[in-house]
Amino acid sequence: MEDENRRAFPWPWLLPSLVLLVVLTAWGVGVYPHLPERVPQHMGPDGVDAWTEKSVGAVFLPVFLHAGITALMAAVVAALLRMRPTNELTPHERTFSLVNRPSTRASALRTAKATLLLGFCVGVSIAVACAVMWRTEPEPDVSAWLSAAVLAPIVVGMVPVLVAAVRDRRERAR
Repeated sequence: MEDENRRAFPWPWLLPSLVLLVVLTAWGVGVYPHLPERVPQHMGPDGVDAWTEKSVGAVFLPVFLHAGITALMAAVVAALLRMRPTNELTPHERTFSLVNRPSTRASALRTAKATLLLGFCVGVSIAVACAVMWRTEPEPDVSAWLSAAVLAPIVVGMVPVLVAAVRDRRERAR
C-alpha cells in the first residue's frame, strides 16, 4: 500500500490541460478553413512581425506545442512521484546530488499538482496567442496588451510551484 501511495498520479490535476488541448484542437479545426492564406508566424512586442503560408503545421503548431508541454509535465510528475523522498532514505544511503528529492511524499504530491497547474497555465498562454494567430482577417491588429496577456497566466502558474518549493525547503530544514 505504501508503494501505491507514492505512485498515485494526480489525474484530476492533469484534466484541465487535456480539456484545453481538446478545446484548442476543436477551435483550430473549426477556424482553419476560414483563415487567410498568410497567417501570423511570430508575434513580438510590436505585434505580428513574421508571416507564413497557411498550412496544418503552421496553424496547429500551438496545439502541438501544448500537447508536448502537457506530455512533458506529466512525465516529470510521474518521475517525481516515483522518487523516494529524503525522509525515507537511510542516513548512509547515497543519492545523486543533481536530483532535488522532495522531503516527504506530501511535498512530492504538492509539487506534482503545482507542476500540472503550471502546464495548464502555459496552455492558457498558448490559447491567448491562438486568439491572435487564428483571426480570420488578413492583417490582424495586435494590441499592446498581448505580451502581458500571454505572460500573465505563466506568472500565475509559477506561484504555486514556488510556494511548493518553499514549503519543501522548510520541511527539509526541520
